[in-house]
Amino acid sequence: MFKSFFQSLIGSAYDLLPIVVVIGFFQLVVLHQPIPNLLEILTGSFFVLIGLTLFVQGLEMGLFPLGESLAFSFAKKGSLTWLLLFAFALGFGTTVAEPALIAVANEAANVAAEGKVIESSKQARIDYAFGLRLTVALSVGFAIVIGVLRIVRGWPIQYLIIGGYFGVIGMTFIAPPEIIGIAYDSGGVTTSTITVPLVTALGVGLASSIRGRNPMVDGFGLIAFASLTPMIFVMAYGMLG
Repeated sequence: MFKSFFQSLIGSAYDLLPIVVVIGFFQLVVLHQPIPNLLEILTGSFFVLIGLTLFVQGLEMGLFPLGESLAFSFAKKGSLTWLLLFAFALGFGTTVAEPALIAVANEAANVAAEGKVIESSKQARIDYAFGLRLTVALSVGFAIVIGVLRIVRGWPIQYLIIGGYFGVIGMTFIAPPEIIGIAYDSGGVTTSTITVPLVTALGVGLASSIRGRNPMVDGFGLIAFASLTPMIFVMAYGMLG
């Protein structure tokens, strides 16, 4: 276990090295300025390195095996209804708790209040942020259901994705301008720390457990749906709200 942790630590250091090099180059060579609060930055970087390593270890030891075992269990059970209910609940639950989405929704509520799109009261901001989070979570739950159906039925992913983006483009022309940017950003923040590991493990595990499915070809692609549908749902939320 310690050997695995040390190897992950070295890998995380290599992953962070380009960021350190870029920041150091522009700070020292281009701007010709010393790095401020060097000790604090080094301490923070150390904590980032440890946190990233522990996070990767946690994914490999916990979330990925959990998602794959659940996918195997539902496939073995043979009930498509329960599988789709689980897929929706997984997409909804992981997204509504996504830290990046919470931050973006709160910021969107503050900007909407300042722009007089909503009332400037605290309750109005809370309601707007919660409505935005709920909309995105529902959209991701719907996306995972579509993605699971694609794996089970063997539908080609390219036609679904292309059709979805035609829908995004079409709604962009009729949605309120103030919601379009938020909608496009919502597609990105949903695919973050919590959602990606479990959803990816679900897709790979499900494709591995169904005869005739290739985990490499059919197991991936759920994240693409989870990035696509929030844009449509949030623009609809802006039109209805």
